[in-house]
Amino acid sequence: MIDRNPWLTFFSHAVLILGVAVVAFPLYLALVASTHTAEAIVQSPMPLLPGSHMWENYQAALFGSGKLGSNTNVVRMMWVSFVVAMVITVGKIAISLLSAFAIVYFRFPFKMLTFWAIFLTLMLPVEVRILPTYKVVADLGLLNTYGGLTLPLIASATATFLFRQFFLTVPDELVEAARIDGAGPMRFFIDVLVPLSRTSIAALFVIQFIYGWNQYLWPLLMTTSEDMYPVVIGIKRMLAGGEAAVDWNIVMATAIIAMLPPTLVVMLMQKWFVKGLVDTEK
Repeated sequence: MIDRNPWLTFFSHAVLILGVAVVAFPLYLALVASTHTAEAIVQSPMPLLPGSHMWENYQAALFGSGKLGSNTNVVRMMWVSFVVAMVITVGKIAISLLSAFAIVYFRFPFKMLTFWAIFLTLMLPVEVRILPTYKVVADLGLLNTYGGLTLPLIASATATFLFRQFFLTVPDELVEAARIDGAGPMRFFIDVLVPLSRTSIAALFVIQFIYGWNQYLWPLLMTTSEDMYPVVIGIKRMLAGGEAAVDWNIVMATAIIAMLPPTLVVMLMQKWFVKGLVDTEK
């Protein structure tokens, strides 16, 4: 039996509470600011309790009032962000599954060289690849399109590596049993490997959805049309108001709205996410 030190328990709980406070307090301030007028927010000190302008602020944020402009609204930007995040997520998982499947279960020339070439791309900074990628996308006429926003981002060396390592732990008996039953490669992949990988897929889904939702640099280069702005770019444009005063209440309301989809994904898939990170059972 392990003896519990009360001081150590107190200290560990205090550190956890402090960490939660550091993370939660800015979110609380954003929520409070989204319920006040712009004039109240810039006062000193800023109000720390919710105000009475919540619904009008969120309505203004959703339907394009304030600095966001009359031709664009957050609903449209949220839709763009959702499409981009989903295409990137599904694309990364599908391509990574098939790539790992081919590397582990097929024999072809330079197989290991192919794997290490994929793996070495992890060491290349985004800045090294972004200008050549932009030129290719521009030459293909994909600027201001969903294809241009998503196709360059759907390849994932990380996910390929993780699925490869998982497939290597699958017992050979399953492969032999599937072969004896007459299952071809794709039938084995669909009926055996994909179900076994569901927890890993769920964990990667959460990670990649948040990655796709939070994209900023690539959409900033790719989009010049307001109809193709994701919500992160929309928030940046709201802050770039020149000499005009920033509607901080609308900005904060938009930020809170933008946090809802990834938060919902994490909440709904939390069980599978944790299981996918720690579960090693086959």
